[in-house]
Amino acid sequence: MATFFNTLVLLGILQGFIVIGLLLFSKTNKLPNRILAALIAVIVLASINLYGSYADWFGSPWLRFLAQLMPLVMPMAIGPLLYFYVQSVLSPEFKIAKKQKRHFYFLLIDFVPSLTAFLYILLLIAKQVKNNPDPWGNFIDTYNVYADIPRWMSVSIYVWLSSKYLQAYKTKHNAALNGQAINFKWLQQVIKVFMVFQAIWFVYLVPYVIPKYSNWVVDTFDWYPIYIPMAAIVYWLGIKGYILQANGVSKKQSIASNSLSGEIINQTKEVLTATMETDKLFLNPELNLSILSQYTGIPQKTISAVLNQHLQKSFNEFINGYRVQAFKEKICQADMQQLTIAGVAAECGFNSQATFQRTFKDITGMPPSAYLKSTAKNS
Repeated sequence: MATFFNTLVLLGILQGFIVIGLLLFSKTNKLPNRILAALIAVIVLASINLYGSYADWFGSPWLRFLAQLMPLVMPMAIGPLLYFYVQSVLSPEFKIAKKQKRHFYFLLIDFVPSLTAFLYILLLIAKQVKNNPDPWGNFIDTYNVYADIPRWMSVSIYVWLSSKYLQAYKTKHNAALNGQAINFKWLQQVIKVFMVFQAIWFVYLVPYVIPKYSNWVVDTFDWYPIYIPMAAIVYWLGIKGYILQANGVSKKQSIASNSLSGEIINQTKEVLTATMETDKLFLNPELNLSILSQYTGIPQKTISAVLNQHLQKSFNEFINGYRVQAFKEKICQADMQQLTIAGVAAECGFNSQATFQRTFKDITGMPPSAYLKSTAKNS
């Protein structure tokens, strides 16, 4: 039975490498695919660590200790990557900026074993400790037992945050989902799968962290209750995620675009331009695809197809482009000097200061404050 389970773990590793390559070299949905590839890679690395111990890759105490130099087990990265994947799929303007990178600070918890191994080697070279890695290895083993508590908590918190993000997204768009119904359903499935995994991990974790039961749990069940579900997640996430994100969505968008006549495409462009430049609909901070469709009488799918395939812009990029231009014009007006940057941004339709700052910098290449300084010098 152990051989069968080991084979399943190995197949999960091989499958993971194949899917990671497919996702990284995909030409569509690049950021979501890269985040998904990173998420799968974290699971695959942990599986390699487990399979390596079963395959006796680390046959001696020294090899086992040196293996600790490589941080193969990094569960603290799973939660943030899952959370960012959900956001990147639903929000084309999403980017992993400095603020998002802070979520990875807690990876330090996973790096402690590697740092401990490095410290031991440095002290050994400096002849400050004896050539005996066993006590240091025992510390690492004990540390990993109790480090699983914050690891489990981290993944659980981010699964909850991802679920809340989906709920907020659906509420914000009045359940219309801006043509994201397929992606939304897929992400709901991803969250449910991770909820089930967290429940399995919790059942295993409770007796495992109790000192008198730790060895019994490992000796009786080994790590198969955790790693077999992980192998299944790698297979399911990789295959279905790749098909949906790399192929399925882009093909449907192409089909929708190809089915439109040249007359409809031109008419849609004219109506959208007039709606923005004449009617100033972008000034509505609650504007979404559903509202724009109702206002213009053009189906949501047609608007999305024309924006994505013929203007090469997402809905948010199209709307926010007009908002940024309006800000640049308004901020120079005399009657606007008494307002703050946030106040002028709100006048132009932005309902979030963070979104405005990020969008303005993406479009102009500089933050709003730097733009104001440059215009002041030129005036």
